[in-house]
Amino acid sequence: MKHALERPKQFFDRARLVVGNFDQTQVETINRLTEKAAHWPLCWLAYGLATAWHEARLKPIKERGSAAYLSKYDTGRLARALGNTPEADGDGIKYAGRGLVQLTGRTNYKKAGDFLGLDLITNPDLALEPENAAAILVWGMEHGAFTGKGLANYLPGWRGNYSQFRQCRKIINGMDRATDIAKYAEQFQEALQLGGWA
Repeated sequence: MKHALERPKQFFDRARLVVGNFDQTQVETINRLTEKAAHWPLCWLAYGLATAWHEARLKPIKERGSAAYLSKYDTGRLARALGNTPEADGDGIKYAGRGLVQLTGRTNYKKAGDFLGLDLITNPDLALEPENAAAILVWGMEHGAFTGKGLANYLPGWRGNYSQFRQCRKIINGMDRATDIAKYAEQFQEALQLGGWA
């Protein structure tokens, strides 16, 4: 079933309580997410928007940090877990987080690229293009591509509650900032409902 915002003005008016004033990039990101997630129930889209707000302020970005900081992804246990080569060859910087969910690591770029039909291994910056960033968020959160857990594991119904939203953080990054993101999700859910997501 396809869903859409029937009353976008009401949605944006209410969502300003989370975001403040929207710039054009944020509006375009929301429009792309609602298109890519048109088959999602209310609570899934609310959590997707909350994640994109927390991770990237609703704008596809590259992970911030110095070369020294990003080198943590280059060698060692974390690098191996992300599928980066074991040598200190720059994979940590090349496959640093990008997009709306901060896609990270060679393995995740390969999986997302295969799904989208893009060569993200050769050109990881393609994950920064708004259309691709929205598609990666929807694919990864729906199919459990990032951690093995997807939205259906925590949000089985049409509406979600605070406790469910809090547990959803496990599909992206453990329980890091789970409380904050759950609060955003509750607010986005209210905005989507006012906007007629049906």
